[in-house]
Amino acid sequence: MKPREFDYIAPGSAAEAVEALAALGEGARVLAGGLSLVPMLNFRLFEPGALIDIARIGELDFIRMNEGALEVGAAVTQNALLAHAGLARDVPLLARTLPWVGHFQTRNRGTVCGSVAHADPSAEIPLALAVLGGAVVLRSTRGTRTVAAADFQQGMLTTARAPDELIVAVRFPARAAHRRCAFREVARRHGDFAIVAIAAAVDEGGAVRLGVGGIADRPAVRQIDPSPRAMRDAVDALAVELGGYEDIHASPRYRRDLLRRLGPLVIEEALQCAA
Repeated sequence: MKPREFDYIAPGSAAEAVEALAALGEGARVLAGGLSLVPMLNFRLFEPGALIDIARIGELDFIRMNEGALEVGAAVTQNALLAHAGLARDVPLLARTLPWVGHFQTRNRGTVCGSVAHADPSAEIPLALAVLGGAVVLRSTRGTRTVAAADFQQGMLTTARAPDELIVAVRFPARAAHRRCAFREVARRHGDFAIVAIAAAVDEGGAVRLGVGGIADRPAVRQIDPSPRAMRDAVDALAVELGGYEDIHASPRYRRDLLRRLGPLVIEEALQCAA
């Protein structure tokens, strides 16, 4: 199938983009990389009256430190962030996670903020953002607001973004406390969306933040006691709590079993990681 007819808008600035969103509201969709949006247009799951293309807006193409966080603009591709010189030093969990996102070719087009905006429960970037306690920066003609990652993704493909708001950046905290970290996932093929993805970050006191994607309708993050017995009990309880869902790739039971088996391994890997 092919998408229905739509207007194409290529604003020259972020201000022009938010003005277009204010005028069109739910009748418009924002286009950046397009790797998720274009297939959904082709299948007519979305039928917007207009696409607002922000990919060439220079002011949204930045990677910078801002108030203790690595701030990534809405036009930054996944490969550009992966190649960022300070990534492994500033946000090591992202450096471990990004190679699992799609393939080299798709990362050249897909954007970091686009993955967060799409809010697929199996996506790796929103999971890393949630584990690190990051935030999403939204702009509209009404002003700018920042939403914590825990509040932004509200369900399957559902976020706290209002129809007239543009995601202009996401912020990944660059905490020395989370330099010990680990990431693993199981997928049908490397580069596919994860059946289950698991990330862990350890703070200076030894407490572990464990994040799980692909089981619930959004990333789930819990504080885990790292002592061996308590850790396994906590992971088992989390598997029961999340339940899981069934699709063509896996059953809920299989997803829960992956969490029970991989969760403790990821926690141990993070604990043993050199700070």
